[in-house]
Amino acid sequence: MTLATIFLSETVGTAMLLLLGAGVVANNIIPRNKGLGTGFLMVNFGWGLAVFAGVLVSYKSGGHLNPAVTLGLAAAGTKEFVPGIPVDFMSIATYIGAQLVGAFIGAVLAWLAYKKQFDGEAPEGYKLGVFSTGPEVRDPVWNTVTEIIGTFVLVFVVIASGKFTGAGATPAVNLGWLGALGVALLIVGIGASLGGPTGYAINPARDLGPRIAHAVLPIPDKGSSDWAYSWVPVVGPIIGGLLAGWTSLVLLP
Repeated sequence: MTLATIFLSETVGTAMLLLLGAGVVANNIIPRNKGLGTGFLMVNFGWGLAVFAGVLVSYKSGGHLNPAVTLGLAAAGTKEFVPGIPVDFMSIATYIGAQLVGAFIGAVLAWLAYKKQFDGEAPEGYKLGVFSTGPEVRDPVWNTVTEIIGTFVLVFVVIASGKFTGAGATPAVNLGWLGALGVALLIVGIGASLGGPTGYAINPARDLGPRIAHAVLPIPDKGSSDWAYSWVPVVGPIIGGLLAGWTSLVLLP
């Protein structure tokens, strides 16, 4: 296993995640779609299945797809992310870099799939909402708290599930696609329970990569990319992931 393999695996997995995740949001909120108005629970399930698909295709790298997961595993004392890839600055940078690149690519692919809808009339906030998250009540401090809590649940449960162990990245039990399904259901649960205030980014790459895509793509009447809020879905999940990793050392010995 090499870092180049890790980079490719995480890029492909995160691109799949964003293609399907952004796609279900577009189907739900952008006019002239078959799924228009199907509701937030449908978005939750769509994101869960997007994670399921992303984890499956990124099996070589362990399917992190999320800087908060990568950093949380490092904080939990993981020695290797996958056999032959030790936890160090270079491997962490490789994972996070690939996740950002993959998220950007996936968002662009989702835009291509819905290009005619994006070319039509839709509120600016809806077009941005396909790419990135935004709060229902704008309060950066409390929005950050929401993201910290949601991401803590994600990373803490992933560590507790035995998908990764403190001594290394080898799964305690090889569940194959069932392991990916467990993470998918966890995403649905977090969205259904904690996703209302901010849209539950719980993943810095999931929000930042697509926000950059929104900024650079030629989308008619797209409005602002809301960079004033962009730090919240980056800082909150990073704090939540690190807290989950450190807490697991005490609560999940």
